[in-house]
Amino acid sequence: PGILAILADTFLVLSFQTPLKKTNALIAQMGITFVNAYVPSALCCPSRASILTGKYPHNHHVVNNTLEGNCSSKLWQKIQEPYTFPALLKAMCGYQTFFAGKYLNEYGAEDAGGVGHVPPGWSFWYALEKNSKYYNYTLSVNGKARRHGENYSVDYLTDVLANMSLDFLEYKSNFEPFFMMIATPAPHSPWTPAPQYTKSFQNVSAPRNSNFNIHGKNKHWLIRQAKTPMSNSSIQFLDDAYRKRWQTLLSVDDLIEKLVKKLEVNGELDNTYIFYTSDNGFHTGQFSLPIDKRQLYEFDIKVPLLVRGPGIKPNQTNKMLVANIDLGPTILDIAGYDLNKTQMDGMSLLPLLRGDKNVTWRSDFLVEYQGEGYNGSDPTCPGLGPGVTHCFPDCVCEDSYNNTYACVRTLSASWDLQYCEFDDREVFVEVYNLTADPHQINNIAKTIDQEILEKMNYRLMMLQSCSGATCRTPGVFDPGYRFDPRLMFSNHGPRARRFSAQFL
Repeated sequence: PGILAILADTFLVLSFQTPLKKTNALIAQMGITFVNAYVPSALCCPSRASILTGKYPHNHHVVNNTLEGNCSSKLWQKIQEPYTFPALLKAMCGYQTFFAGKYLNEYGAEDAGGVGHVPPGWSFWYALEKNSKYYNYTLSVNGKARRHGENYSVDYLTDVLANMSLDFLEYKSNFEPFFMMIATPAPHSPWTPAPQYTKSFQNVSAPRNSNFNIHGKNKHWLIRQAKTPMSNSSIQFLDDAYRKRWQTLLSVDDLIEKLVKKLEVNGELDNTYIFYTSDNGFHTGQFSLPIDKRQLYEFDIKVPLLVRGPGIKPNQTNKMLVANIDLGPTILDIAGYDLNKTQMDGMSLLPLLRGDKNVTWRSDFLVEYQGEGYNGSDPTCPGLGPGVTHCFPDCVCEDSYNNTYACVRTLSASWDLQYCEFDDREVFVEVYNLTADPHQINNIAKTIDQEILEKMNYRLMMLQSCSGATCRTPGVFDPGYRFDPRLMFSNHGPRARRFSAQFL
């Protein structure tokens, strides 16, 4: 089969159906919507690395968006890139492969080979240098730099990606199966909509859920430091950002419509799997944090996942717990590759896509993040001291060096739970029962049953050290789970292993 994957950049899952009406009609209503799809790290580069490798961050070692954090570094290129799923698709399955858009945030950095570096596995390569832009950017066109300006008709990146993709579908070989990955800049900042969409959604504002503009009590200190209520200027800023993000998505909707129509004209639509997802979520005012991601909560780790294709019945929803580490194994499985030959941590979604009965599935997965912070004080907020970063003018900071955490996100027949530990002096713990508290307002770490805490702590230890098949062992609320409390007090205790420089 043909395979097409469209990756949005930093997406608020609550919002996708309104601006993406064509996408909803052409993919969701013609296939399956996974309503519990997550990322193991709510930040662009670690999440994209998880998609490409099928691995958790502790196994691919990309911890943030910097070269020092292994984002598109020479070490990443040497150790991980040769074993990404596109590399296997091309080398082992005979696929012609096409990439267009944002790859990894530091792609094109001079210290890591510049735009001349084309990762293994790609037959056609049109990658954006560095982070998302809509105008005035450089593309690596099969290793050669091509500069774009600010003329809408020839330079608007979402449309450029659409046109390149249509050209590939027009001129590709018909004797080999194809895989396309299109990574749009939208709806990432700087939120520059196409001219025809600048007046859209004038009355739209960010959702006012029950966790909007409230104090994050009983949470990690970084959340507690946010100023409540937010200033009027912060609220206006996040509402404007939310509106512009929707406006940028209208061009993504056009892109998807053009591609589906082209596949239909080519007679290939019925034999093509189409995936739509994002690399992470986004918050806009939850717990009085203006705009960003990086946090452990649902609004940052949950993403849309829509799939249509051969054998997938239309207009389905699926509640299974899935993650972006599953995309690589799924695509390789579609291509007929033996997944036992990989080191991937994820699981193939193909049985779920087909609607197979009696599928054994996970009940939990790991979320992990290593916080970023400067050694010096933020010049705009010197009173906060060293260690914070991404600060807004009213000194609400979105990240810090000890915003370093790991969580077990559990979803089973009887439990909808999240257990998190911070790697800081407090070893701060947050626990949420999402059945009773879907917006994660009440941290129940001090009131939940001690036995559950111990089991979740142990499960977290196991997931943080897992690799491959051991990442797919039964979770705490699976019938097959076995808890050995003696292991909690061994030299490999649950708090002995944490993110650190050793992973790099």
